Amino acid sequence: MRNLMKDAATTDKWFFVTIMGRHAGHLALGIGSAAGATLTVIGEEFPDGPVSLDQIADTLEGAIIKRRILGREHGVALLAEGLIERLDPDTLSQVERDPYGNVRLAELELSRLLKERVTASLRARGVTISIVAKDIGYELRCAPPGGFDIHYCRGLGYWATRFLIEGGTAAMVTMQGDTFVPVPFRDLIDAKTGRFRVRHVDVESAAYQMLAAYMIRLTHADLEDPEQVSALARAGALDETTLLKRFGDLVSSVRRP
Repeated sequence: MRNLMKDAATTDKWFFVTIMGRHAGHLALGIGSAAGATLTVIGEEFPDGPVSLDQIADTLEGAIIKRRILGREHGVALLAEGLIERLDPDTLSQVERDPYGNVRLAELELSRLLKERVTASLRARGVTISIVAKDIGYELRCAPPGGFDIHYCRGLGYWATRFLIEGGTAAMVTMQGDTFVPVPFRDLIDAKTGRFRVRHVDVESAAYQMLAAYMIRLTHADLEDPEQVSALARAGALDETTLLKRFGDLVSSVRRP
């Protein structure tokens, strides 16, 4: 990911990168934070119902416009794969599903679709931006472990073995701080579905708000500042009224710090 950040800056390009994670955005957020990505968009930002491709595209376009004010024509936007399952029914109806009813995420090339929409929107107003679409999937699991990974997994292995030897069973091994905590499977399974519960990102949490504060994307503050609105309009080749109408509802629909 750090190579992508360097490539973006060196070549003056934007990268739209889809990150694996079918239901939750934890992995995408972690990668975005560690690599210093321009912004990370996750499904949990849209809790009130289906999200359209246009909403996501406008989020990305708004970030591009805001970066242009700073004199930067490059950036990296991470897209959590789980966004796909929150798309509106019309979009999802065109996507094949597996035998369990899950959307085949690879069938919908999210980063490519968004690249096409954002590029076309900007180009129609004479704004030329080079965007590269990329998916990062299972190759993430093939990366060599870092020092923390080795230390953490060695600890998990030790405590898992000790837990079993001492008669423990049917639990997930965790380390919480410096303490070994086995979490019983029964506490992780949804009684209604019989499947493991998904732990979604809490977008109201201080941890998420901190990560969001580092992102470059349009906010209420941007659209409430007349000078900023004027600068954004020029950068996006829009008049101010159109800018506010285009992005006003977008920033209102997502809680930002």
